[in-house]
Amino acid sequence: MKAIRRFTVRTVLPESIRPLAGLATNLRWSWHRPTRELFASLDPHLWEESRYDPITLLGSITREQLQQLAADEDLASRVQAAAADLDRYLTEPRWYQGLGEEAPSCIAYFSPEFGITEVLPQYSGGLGILAGDHLKAASDLGVPLVGVGLLYQAGYFKQSLSRDAWQQETYPVLDPDGLPLTLLREPTTDGSVGQPVEISLPLPNGRKLHAHVWRADVGRVPLLLLDSNMPANDDAARGITDRLYGGGGDHRLQQELLLGMGGVKALRIFQRLTGTPAPEVFHTNEGHAGFLGIERIQELMSAEDPLTWDEALAAGRASTVFTTHTPVPAGIDRFESLQIKHFFEAGLAPDVPVSKILELGRENYDGGNPAVFNMAVMGLRLAQRANGVAKLHGVVSREMFSGLWPGFDHSEVPITSVTNGVHVPTWVDPRISQLAREQFGPEAESQGRWDLAYSVSDEAVWGLRREMRASLVEDVRRRLRAAWKKRGAADAELGWTDTVLDPDILTIGFARRVPTYKRLTLMLRDPARLKALLLHKQHPIQLVIAGKSHPADDAGKKMIQDLVRFTDDPTVRHRIVFLPNYDIAMARTLFPGCDVWLNNPLRPLEACGTSGMKAAINGSLNLSVLDGWWDEMYDGENGWAIPTANNGASAEERDDIEAAALYELLESQVAPRFYGSTVSDRAGAAGPSESVKESVPTHWVSMIKHTLAHLGPAVSAERMLQDYVNELYRPAALSGRRAVAESFKEAKELAGWTSKIRAAWPKLIVEHVDSVGVAEEPQIGDALQVNAYVALHELTPDDVTVEVAYGRAEENDEIEDVTIASLEPVEDLGHGRHLFSGSVMINSSGPFGYTVRVFPKHPALASKAELGLIVNA
Repeated sequence: MKAIRRFTVRTVLPESIRPLAGLATNLRWSWHRPTRELFASLDPHLWEESRYDPITLLGSITREQLQQLAADEDLASRVQAAAADLDRYLTEPRWYQGLGEEAPSCIAYFSPEFGITEVLPQYSGGLGILAGDHLKAASDLGVPLVGVGLLYQAGYFKQSLSRDAWQQETYPVLDPDGLPLTLLREPTTDGSVGQPVEISLPLPNGRKLHAHVWRADVGRVPLLLLDSNMPANDDAARGITDRLYGGGGDHRLQQELLLGMGGVKALRIFQRLTGTPAPEVFHTNEGHAGFLGIERIQELMSAEDPLTWDEALAAGRASTVFTTHTPVPAGIDRFESLQIKHFFEAGLAPDVPVSKILELGRENYDGGNPAVFNMAVMGLRLAQRANGVAKLHGVVSREMFSGLWPGFDHSEVPITSVTNGVHVPTWVDPRISQLAREQFGPEAESQGRWDLAYSVSDEAVWGLRREMRASLVEDVRRRLRAAWKKRGAADAELGWTDTVLDPDILTIGFARRVPTYKRLTLMLRDPARLKALLLHKQHPIQLVIAGKSHPADDAGKKMIQDLVRFTDDPTVRHRIVFLPNYDIAMARTLFPGCDVWLNNPLRPLEACGTSGMKAAINGSLNLSVLDGWWDEMYDGENGWAIPTANNGASAEERDDIEAAALYELLESQVAPRFYGSTVSDRAGAAGPSESVKESVPTHWVSMIKHTLAHLGPAVSAERMLQDYVNELYRPAALSGRRAVAESFKEAKELAGWTSKIRAAWPKLIVEHVDSVGVAEEPQIGDALQVNAYVALHELTPDDVTVEVAYGRAEENDEIEDVTIASLEPVEDLGHGRHLFSGSVMINSSGPFGYTVRVFPKHPALASKAELGLIVNA
């Protein structure tokens, strides 16, 4: 029989072990090994059954057991010590507290998904995992971040396979009361339970969208999650937060309105209830949360002393950071402009002109669709600072969004980059941490001394790698058996799963989302050649593959089906496996257990690709196309680069060329180096475990040590967060403070100046340019004086920057190796005309060229390209 109502009862703990409740609800346990070990010691069997979830564990322990545990003085002492350690972690000064007053007092970080732990399944892939690592690193560094997202009733889907290998999705409903969350409530004066906090947004046709706010504690960082599943909503509104990236059209739009606009409202209530400072910086993680900027403008336009649209826009932009994660236009959320108009006319932002909102997202540039509202375009227009997530992705982003800055070279588009990182304590195997502590002491781990990897013996490194590989083999066998049973197989058919994989064979991992550009099936391009690699007598390989396709992506599902059908072949199924339902729990064994991490996207369509980073910090080598982070960090000794077909080949030819290059690398370099030259000859396809290695493959181990020493600090999320703080958060906070100081004096002045500039700019022209001082046969070292006659009309020389760009001139007159020099105003020629002049040094032989350009200039602008205005001579 079925229950008509379901709820979770929280355990009441005896006094001596009561701090376990606080330890369970603060998600620091998800990356803090001693706390996890404490929970495991309560009941190792229940800990495993609970899937390593402290709240589920505590709810599974009987009252009798709790009384016994409470009577254990040693345990009670350990619980109290763990609670004191957590308290120190939450309150002691850390890296950020040494930065001084320039550092922002609070930063709001908005993201549609957060991958913190498998216990809180609110993530689908890299964007969410990155956001989770961002929060964890902020906590470890003491960065005063507040996360804002949505609480999805079913999270992302669970993946299984049908008998014919087609992906199937299920959406188990989550009970928030059974998760490490607390409901934000209004305070009371009599000690009773306060009413839940509620935010609301107006919807078309007189409807309302209400949401509760749940709080998760990610170490020192509070994460606010909005939940529309509440009785005050009608059925349609209750379902808005039903699942991550579920539905489309109005459903998706309402999720993003709730995230952005509702998220700001939730933040304001959180400030009031907790005394947390108002955020000085707002960080929009991808375009999904972009509507937060509209809500902030609404706040300023409806204030007691209201700002105009232009003033509010200037004030909000100054303190906003926008991060783009997609390298392809198809990955950006786009809505019909009429759809946006329909929702905002319902009163979502009653003081903000709807026409102004529509202009923010309009693709009014060459190649754009003016009838479409582009969320990334809005995000860029609402933020004074923007970044991609790897150096190459920054290049791609500057090109992709260059239409917003017509007339500028792509290199001048104001989108920088901060390369992603991974939260090391979450993703590094505990055995690596233990080895570091045993050999070098606890301070080596806490200080991030990756260079000490060189001091570990080759035998210890090789032995540890073999141990982690064996753990992966054991986990794969268990998961594969469970997956086949879901496909309908009987136990009697599954004896073969007990011998899948071999802990002494070169193990290659591939796990990620499965859009077509990531090319899951590139390895199948030549099935016979792959089979030969898997079954090679001296140098066999084995592959562990995982990944989910979006429920609506049939092309991705077909890729999974094709791959799984290959893995089902009895001749190779002991060497290649596909594991359904890739998640954080699986990743913790997969990354450490693989010797090589494979990544073969279509370059340059991988924004960053942090899975390879997680493998690297566990001593795995990367085998990847030079895309994302690998493009900037590959050095020849930390893995291998798969060559890219960049000769104008068709898609089919490109896959053929790059697959052949992949096979060649595996056959001639990767596998031979793993097995070394001192492996005794092995007969039969059973592989290396039939004989014993005579020695450690020293070159391979040297590559492992090099990877740990050099990539370890480079790929850490702490490095990433420090980059965000120094390059984006601190400058944004300073700009924001200046914008709002003295009753928004600078924002008002900038808004008025910008209006003046935009009105006058079409009339501004560079009338004439001449140069003097160069001999008939110019030589290196000669000085060239450049004079530019500029008609500014209503503008003054203080409003503009005039510069000369010069360098080597190509046959098409394009200037390469550009150097920039300013031209100064030297004479007012009357009638709005001015002479600007300056000298440049000829610094190279060969064809030389120069040009003159004019930009708006104002101290409140973050870059000369910010307004997208330029006049070229």
